[in-house]
Amino acid sequence: MTELQDTDDFRDFPQLAQQLSAVGIRKEFKAGTTVVKEETASGSIPLVLKGTLRVMRTEPDGREIMLYYIKAGESCVMSVLGGWSASVSKVRVEVEDDAEILFLPVDQMIDLGRNYPQWIEYLFRMYHRRFEELLDMVNAVAFQKMDERLWSLLIKKAEMQKARILYVTHEQLANELGTARVVVSRLLKELETEGRLTLARNKIRLGSL
Repeated sequence: MTELQDTDDFRDFPQLAQQLSAVGIRKEFKAGTTVVKEETASGSIPLVLKGTLRVMRTEPDGREIMLYYIKAGESCVMSVLGGWSASVSKVRVEVEDDAEILFLPVDQMIDLGRNYPQWIEYLFRMYHRRFEELLDMVNAVAFQKMDERLWSLLIKKAEMQKARILYVTHEQLANELGTARVVVSRLLKELETEGRLTLARNKIRLGSL
């Protein structure tokens, strides 16, 4: 069992970490599980203890795109905003790899902020971090070619998983990039021809990091 105070964001705030663990509910999830659904209300905020989550947005025409990842010690700021405003979620949160999550009741947030100023500081850090990631995503969509975006995504996944072999489908990569599967398949084949990766069924081995 992973303890919150062992994560980078809470290592210097053991009392806050202990209080969050006391009021939260721990749950474990397998990769591919949907933790937060779009257009649904939630009375809790997910705080990742172990593993990685991905935050997705679906457009009315069915197209999807990944907004950002959530790693151990981090939370989803979109869920925080939705919880505080009692509104439905505008994003979908999925498990990237097996995860352990602490769900914090929304009705505890005010007391936590009042009793632990570090909690407010933490939330502002998360807002700043997510805002920068969203800016990077917007810049990538606006100015980078799809092959560059695909390679960057593969590198990011490899760094998060600390592995050169990625167990991911072309369909999943296409959804995260907001493009068609055939486009991803073609670009992956080109990257393989260049010697930058090796393709197998539902598996990609990166040749260089």
